[in-house]
Amino acid sequence: MTTTVVVGGNFAGMTAALEVKRKGKDQHKVIVIDKSPLFLFIPSLIWVPFGRRDIKDISFRKDEILKSKGVDFMVAEAIKVDTKKQIVATDKGDVYYDHLVIATGPKVNFDVAPGVKAYAHYIGTPNGAMETRKALEAFKNNPGPIVIGATQNAGCMGAAYEFLFNVEKWLREQHIRKKVDLYWITPETFLGHFGIDGMTGGETMLKSFMKMFNIHYRTEVGVEEVFKDKVLLTSGETLPSKFTMLMPPFVGVDFVKNSPGLKATAAGYIPVTDDYRHIDLPNVWAAGIAVDVKLPFKPGKVPFSGPKTGYPSDETGKIVAENIIRVTQGKQDLKKKAWGKIPGICVMDAGKKEVIILSDKLFKPRNFAIMIPNVFYDFSKVLFEKYFLWKTRKGYSFLP
Repeated sequence: MTTTVVVGGNFAGMTAALEVKRKGKDQHKVIVIDKSPLFLFIPSLIWVPFGRRDIKDISFRKDEILKSKGVDFMVAEAIKVDTKKQIVATDKGDVYYDHLVIATGPKVNFDVAPGVKAYAHYIGTPNGAMETRKALEAFKNNPGPIVIGATQNAGCMGAAYEFLFNVEKWLREQHIRKKVDLYWITPETFLGHFGIDGMTGGETMLKSFMKMFNIHYRTEVGVEEVFKDKVLLTSGETLPSKFTMLMPPFVGVDFVKNSPGLKATAAGYIPVTDDYRHIDLPNVWAAGIAVDVKLPFKPGKVPFSGPKTGYPSDETGKIVAENIIRVTQGKQDLKKKAWGKIPGICVMDAGKKEVIILSDKLFKPRNFAIMIPNVFYDFSKVLFEKYFLWKTRKGYSFLP
């Protein structure tokens, strides 16, 4: 029997584990190691600060689902891996593997600039989203300028854009919009770059949104320092702020950095070929945010990264699972699809409005790319959330 150990159990990890077990059946023992027994639908965290969702609405027990599909689940913290002995060390003991899948997700670098951790809010975790909700409740009683955006080296600009437009809508609902100067700051070379070198019509559309909603914006800026009542930009400009929300950059988790045998990049990502197999270790694989992605563009004056969203994470989890099955069957022909060649499928919420983003490839050159605005309601975003939660609760990892 072949033992596959998956470290991390959200989008990429859960998909990879379920698919290895589904395809490998009794010939494969699959173990998932994760600190939390909960699956979290991260894209909907943008709604939590406004009370549109609670954490319980977008999370559920994944350990029970995995068990029902024959996958072992270990609530533990993976500390490091010995790639020569093929052993993952955890705080609950050592685990041997034949194949190792690293799907650990990111660690957030709050130290990217002084004051980011102390004074800026962050919506990328349940605790961060709930703290942001409390801060907004206090803010509405004493409104003032707001700064929202992404720091230098960040890659998750999309979520920050979504939060920006949701804040603008919330301010109108609270009848305090006229009391607030709303600022957007980004390291992008132009609005709507998104870390994918933009899409046809994207910059024009976002410029029109900024004008329509009276949002001041600054491109090609980083954060020099965040204070309680202001944000100092790398351009030298200081923006007043009574409420600040920033998306810092992602880096590799401690498990990867504690494991020199993985030969990770300086940022803590796993170097892989287009089949998501480690470039030097034939029984080590990576999926989702843990993958080192080479960007096909030059950022500009201020560095930033590319997006690592749920859809590519899900897709790479499936590719890894298929390739592990092929390897164990003695096949040499592995499935390959570079990160940048995965289709771009995203729905950007804009405060009960949305922009549907579709392209045949995430990175250029593309054969087609389109952004479709829907100014009436964000039903596509809601529908995607409901669908993904349903398929994951059922363990239907094979569905798109």
